Amino acid sequence: MIKGTFFCIDAHTCGNPVRLVTSSHPNLKGQTMSEKRLDFMQNYDWIRRGLMFEPRGHDMMSGAFLYPPCNDNSDASILFIETSGCLPMCGHGTIGVVTAALENGLIVPKNLPIDGRNKLTIDVPAGQISIEYQQQADKITAVKIFNVASYLAHQDVTLSIPNLGPLKVDVSYGGNYYVIIEPQENFPGIDQWSASQIIHWSTIVREVAAKHLTCIHPEDPSVNGISHVLWTGHPQSGGSDAANAVFYGDKAIDRSPCGTGTSARMAQLFAKGQLKLGDTFVHESYIGSQFIGRIEQLTTLDSDRGSIPAIMPSIEGWAKVFGQNCITIDDDDPYAFGFVVK
Repeated sequence: MIKGTFFCIDAHTCGNPVRLVTSSHPNLKGQTMSEKRLDFMQNYDWIRRGLMFEPRGHDMMSGAFLYPPCNDNSDASILFIETSGCLPMCGHGTIGVVTAALENGLIVPKNLPIDGRNKLTIDVPAGQISIEYQQQADKITAVKIFNVASYLAHQDVTLSIPNLGPLKVDVSYGGNYYVIIEPQENFPGIDQWSASQIIHWSTIVREVAAKHLTCIHPEDPSVNGISHVLWTGHPQSGGSDAANAVFYGDKAIDRSPCGTGTSARMAQLFAKGQLKLGDTFVHESYIGSQFIGRIEQLTTLDSDRGSIPAIMPSIEGWAKVFGQNCITIDDDDPYAFGFVVK
């Protein structure tokens, strides 16, 4: 018999949902969040499916569990769950979790503000990240993530897409692996395609890319495979440098500008000489909301083929808490573990 009751805080980051689960945390094995993620995927994925998919969730649902820190210098750890799986890193999810947790007293920073800046250190499956946040009274008004090292994994690869034709793509890593597609002969840009067109072609592009391109993180082989597709186009909002529609799961388009996607995009543009160290990059979502990205540092990743050039990006955005709920998963319900309508 499987049964659980989960108290949750619901929020959104620049339009995309974040469900912070505040109770019934499974006791995960492992010393690092990467190891704990694997244990969750193997033994507790029913929780993710029950909380993220219909009828308790929906195609765009994203969430997280907050855990004690794995390292002495950390304030907390985050395990990400969403319709596409248990992600190594989630940028919009981190912004939402930090906002909800601080506003509800679930994270108490270990250190006082430094140089007037409020700071946190968080362990995630992809590594350790730093956070700066702004606060007015009892509200968190902005969260800036100093993300994991991001790099361009594959450049100028031509994929043959059935019923569409050839597409030239890059694959970049920003905490997850993204196929990045810029406007070209067979893709006019996201401003020219409907959401249904983006979703339709994304599933096919991801499948073709997964068959032809290998993506394994050079320092953590448990982080592997292409999970997201990032389509680009002309921004619609003032002040944006670029726009994107990020596809994930089975039918989801990210309503936020996507934190790991923004990191991957900056890594791609840096590798192609279109961004440089210290540049700011304002990234726009499919609904017009914005993240502020920046290339903070340069670094390298060690692989069996030598050092891989990478960037250390930051992403800044905001989130709003809008509700609390209590969700029960009981296996006497035929839809206890969720479903997807294809």
